[in-house]
Amino acid sequence: MSVDKLKQIEAFVSVVDKGSLARAALEQGITPVMLGRRIDALEKRLGVKLMHRTTRHLSLTEQGNLFLEHSRKLLTDLDHAEKLVSEGRHKATGHLIVTAPAAFGRKHVAPYAPAFLEANPEVRISFNLSDQVVDLVREGYDMSIRIGGSIDPNLVAVKLHPNHRIVCGTPGYLAKHGVPKTLDDLMQHNCLTFNLQGGQQRGWYFKNKGKTVIVRTTGNLDCNDGELLHRWCLEGLGLAWRSTWEIQSQLMSGELVTVLDEYALDNYDIMAIYPPQRHLPLKTRLFIDMLREIYNQPGYWTR
Repeated sequence: MSVDKLKQIEAFVSVVDKGSLARAALEQGITPVMLGRRIDALEKRLGVKLMHRTTRHLSLTEQGNLFLEHSRKLLTDLDHAEKLVSEGRHKATGHLIVTAPAAFGRKHVAPYAPAFLEANPEVRISFNLSDQVVDLVREGYDMSIRIGGSIDPNLVAVKLHPNHRIVCGTPGYLAKHGVPKTLDDLMQHNCLTFNLQGGQQRGWYFKNKGKTVIVRTTGNLDCNDGELLHRWCLEGLGLAWRSTWEIQSQLMSGELVTVLDEYALDNYDIMAIYPPQRHLPLKTRLFIDMLREIYNQPGYWTR
């Protein structure tokens, strides 16, 4: 609806409610002449007479009564919509739709939803836990949790916690098959990798002489599930390229050992991603703030 159309409808309803052009014009801060012109323009556009006006009296036509009913509903709905949107800036309300990597989402995102909903009872949350990267805008997501990788420059990224992606294996596997010293040595090892369905078929990413390089690894096991790769690695079936958030406790206990650390990327951070907007809805900001506070608690990743 154009601004002119809305002003015409508001003028019509206001004149009816106030009972005269003068009183309605005084309330809106304009002249009676200008208000009368808006009603004239409305009647001309509709092609019907909505009211009969004299200096002392006005009365609605049959078409005017019908139009008044729908106009009031239209203005009420518009006012309600504006209040809902405005409330979203000052009060957490509405439907929060979140996507996150499957294993990470199950362990470190979804478990905190009940406490968030208890603190924000007018919010409801939907999760899509998948290792596939989704189009936030096209698919209607409020936010995404992502770990490393390139970020669309048209999106906003907020760092939640540092993370690194490193190659690891069990002491038993390394004792049997040797410790790789260079990236080329990975070709001699059984590498546990994501397949095409896991969305990481291009290879493992490293830093070599200041540049990012991709090593196409091979092995006799692949899948589309990060937790399964982690389990296979713990069973000594091969080397895996995993995030520190996932294996920190096993590194501290000695169950897993890292290799090729000098080639690890500088960072592969845990981030919250959302579409740019002038006013970020409070539901989204509070959820991001909650996760960042939890992830930065001392000892959280080694529990």
